[in-house]
Amino acid sequence: MAVLDLDRLDFAKGNGLVVVVAQDDRTGAVLMVAFADREALERTVATGEMHYRSRSRGLWHKGATSGNVQRVVSLALDCDGDAVLARVRPAGPACHTGAVSCFGDVALGADALGALDATIARRADAAARGAPPQQHDAAGAPADQHRSAAPPTAPLPAGAPAAAPALRPSYTARLLADRNLRLKKLGEEASELVLACADEDAARAAEEGADIVYHTLVALRAVGVSLDDVRRVLADRASPR
Repeated sequence: MAVLDLDRLDFAKGNGLVVVVAQDDRTGAVLMVAFADREALERTVATGEMHYRSRSRGLWHKGATSGNVQRVVSLALDCDGDAVLARVRPAGPACHTGAVSCFGDVALGADALGALDATIARRADAAARGAPPQQHDAAGAPADQHRSAAPPTAPLPAGAPAAAPALRPSYTARLLADRNLRLKKLGEEASELVLACADEDAARAAEEGADIVYHTLVALRAVGVSLDDVRRVLADRASPR
């Protein structure tokens, strides 16, 4: 986490408070806007989790009760020294309504690619922790890939309670767990994109392009590379030499 120099903040301008904008580090979505005083920011720096100052709550550790903490990635000052941009990894929704962002879907649509990469990252993290498989997949995953039928079962005796459906890993989880499947699908999607472009079929090319982006992100995540790593390479290539 980047160290924040609190002495550069102008707390006097806001009667002891500065504005804090919390932004999801993975998706770029603006999660919430709150206030913090020196004590709240000192606690934030000391614990690595966001603390705010509220008129009703006083010193407020975000997620202390709900578990929806915001782990700090970086803290940056604005040019006037009276606002802080906090890039965070949220453990859950930021809004008291249960929404991911206090600004609704408008804030979430800004970076669909980042949101997809964040979902893939969560699947990879869950697999590393040995968490139970998830049935729901990333929004950007090809729909036809993760709609698999349940295996056939023997009929139940009359009057017997229905068995709970078996929990199947999501398509993303299966790709992350199977190197051969992951690379095979990446190759297939690349070939399908080439054919769509060769046919000059714009609609199909867009669909195949989305599929290969998804499979590329999964393949990269499996070897420890994130979308941000790719962005940094692109930014470096675009910078003047």
